[in-house]
Amino acid sequence: MTVHKIATLEAFLVPPRWLFVRIETDQGAIGWGEASLEGHGEAVLGAMEAVRDRIVGMDASRIEDIWQLLYRLGFYRGGPVLMSAISGVDQALWDIKGRMLGVPVSDLLGGRVRDRMRVYAWVGGDRPHDVAAAALERRQQGFDAVKMNGTEDMAWLDSPASVDAAAERLALVRETGVDVGVDFHGRVHKPMARQLVRALEPLRPLFVEEVLANEQLEAIAQIAGQTSVPLALGERLYSRWQFKPFFEAAAIDIAQPDLSHAGGISECRRIAAMAETYDVAFAPHCPLGPLALASCFQVAAVTLNFVIQEMSIGIHYNRPDADLLTFVRNPEALRVTDGMVAVLEGPGLGVDIDEDAVRSAAIQPHRWRNPVWRGRDGSLREW
Repeated sequence: MTVHKIATLEAFLVPPRWLFVRIETDQGAIGWGEASLEGHGEAVLGAMEAVRDRIVGMDASRIEDIWQLLYRLGFYRGGPVLMSAISGVDQALWDIKGRMLGVPVSDLLGGRVRDRMRVYAWVGGDRPHDVAAAALERRQQGFDAVKMNGTEDMAWLDSPASVDAAAERLALVRETGVDVGVDFHGRVHKPMARQLVRALEPLRPLFVEEVLANEQLEAIAQIAGQTSVPLALGERLYSRWQFKPFFEAAAIDIAQPDLSHAGGISECRRIAAMAETYDVAFAPHCPLGPLALASCFQVAAVTLNFVIQEMSIGIHYNRPDADLLTFVRNPEALRVTDGMVAVLEGPGLGVDIDEDAVRSAAIQPHRWRNPVWRGRDGSLREW
């Protein structure tokens, strides 16, 4: 078989907040990946300079060797910026190999264990009835599960009325007939988190995500021992080593690594297998673009403990000119039917990117930043 050496690596900041990676070999094989890191795209773009110096000229088929080289030989390991850069490269290399062989990446990972994958979408709104209306709209789009904020604003010690309001909002959304994941987004603190989980528990949320910031391992484990609600976490963990203490402490029920932050397909496949040994479910985090989502679906197809996939269809992040499907030539591959998306059958990642549209959009790179939230006393709130 002809050796394909990496000839070029390009990265594109495109709206609404994505960072796409394109790798081409000296034989003309092309693969795409996604290294999106919300609010820090420029930092990842800078990290790509060192990545390019390392991998140009290497055999593109040696995916694991390239992953280990980028992870270990930079001396400073891990973190969101470096791991996002590795993630984009890793996805693109798997895409190249799959396209060269004419098979989906899932075939290269051992073959699928399912034919369809359950999905959920985000819902939000300023008032409880707005959130419920958004959930009904998602049902019309084919979803049978959604995710919503547990609370928009909660102080370290807050009024019981704020807990009541969160329960009321969840109750209204549950009345629409969809299953509901509730995201605390790490913005709730221990004095209120236990109260909030207890108040939501009778409403039977599908899961509670980031009940506390992931720095609070011991407190998360305490809450896990006090509730029957499944606890999910992992979007801000970047390797199997960072997941390890959460598994050992029995602190979480659902692992949520992000395939554009946590080392790509290669590392998240390992995290999923590691989770299975602790009887922990796998539900990748992905409020990102089509390449990240397609990568998630490739891993989900071959992962026994996969349970549900996040997807950001119809969300523009304040950029009406772009969303999940903007740069995809085959959007039908991501169609939601009866709450599920069929396994992607196309070669590589299974989505075809409109390269001309990407290059045109990248002429004016996005500068997306997360909003700043403050409480009524003026103090900072977590995003």
